[in-house]
Amino acid sequence: MHIHEGSLYWPTTVTKRFKVLPVEKSDCYDAIIVGGGMSGTLTAYTLAKEGLKVAIIDKRPFGTGSTAANTGLLQFSNDIMLHELAQQIGEANAIRFYKLCYQAIEQLEEIAITLQDRADFIRRPSIYYASSQEDVSRLQKEYEALSSNGFPCEFWTAKEIINHMPFQKPGAIVTQNDAEINPYKFVLGLLEKLQEEGVHLLEGIEVLDTPQDEETGIITVHTSKEELCAKKVIYTTGYEPLPFGKRQGAEINRSYAIVTKPMKSLNNWYKRALIWETKRPYLYLRTTVDNRIIAGGLDEDSPEAPSTDNIVHQHADKLVDELQKLFPHELIEAEYMYGATFGESIDNLPFIGEHSNQPNHFYLLGYGGNGTVYSMLGSNILIDLIQGHENEDAHLVTLDRPNGVI
Repeated sequence: MHIHEGSLYWPTTVTKRFKVLPVEKSDCYDAIIVGGGMSGTLTAYTLAKEGLKVAIIDKRPFGTGSTAANTGLLQFSNDIMLHELAQQIGEANAIRFYKLCYQAIEQLEEIAITLQDRADFIRRPSIYYASSQEDVSRLQKEYEALSSNGFPCEFWTAKEIINHMPFQKPGAIVTQNDAEINPYKFVLGLLEKLQEEGVHLLEGIEVLDTPQDEETGIITVHTSKEELCAKKVIYTTGYEPLPFGKRQGAEINRSYAIVTKPMKSLNNWYKRALIWETKRPYLYLRTTVDNRIIAGGLDEDSPEAPSTDNIVHQHADKLVDELQKLFPHELIEAEYMYGATFGESIDNLPFIGEHSNQPNHFYLLGYGGNGTVYSMLGSNILIDLIQGHENEDAHLVTLDRPNGVI
């Protein structure tokens, strides 16, 4: 599947890519992870910490799929507001899910600290502004839901926004303790660390089939190069078609992003906050360590990345125009631009767990704007399920739900 088109920024920030070393294959792995991006890497990290023998398989070079197009915003707030999620799954469940997202950012920071340059992990506030006056009441209700449940946030009026930013909006929630990260640095740095600790990395290999012995439960992983043995298989394949199973509650679309040339000054940008809005599809933006702006949005109902650079350039021009409206005194010039496939679930929750009809086959599909955060919290759930332990949060994201994976 063609998942991105255009010029990517993150690969230019890594001067030396680690080398995947040849390995002597295990007789039978405790788990084989299919997909070597953010979800696969974090799952391998969590399993390896528990002493499991793990291999990661990717048909591409590691980190070059959706990870290379990930814009690296880490937020505990989700595409669906807390008070609206409470109406969907119940207040206690919604609060718990938000707290899992909050904790996941803390865990991502703990990992990033161990990597070179911390993978450019930096704590940032987020500004979630009302795109129109009609959205202010929703934001006020969301602020009440967040603050009453202990999430660090404040509400800004239109006057407070103009005091902190060069643009005016009718209202905003400002949340604390979110973060930005270089996802490409993070994944490659963590993979190098995992390889040193004994995780087997097998790139340029495609999984073709995963038949299972009915008596032993052992899975034979047929690949484009060889057969491998595993007790469990975990699909962290992102937006690619699933090797086994069918998504019945997901929409695969595409979005666009630009990365500007380095800016002379961003001093009028409050604490370099992550910024997004209530309109759907929404515009979102952040800064980088070398003083660029990353902006994304303009989502389209198409599962494939754009087919030509011309389409990418047209959308990049629109994103530049949107940025110029927000920062009228800056010269906005895009240096990198691309379109990429992304997935959203209908109920705004990721797909994490064991397939109901195929034991020992697991999924971690972090669909939505919080994919990296979902990958972290999902790996925590999977380690319990894979080891046969109960996990009190698994029901929140189970595949076995009306909009799940069959």
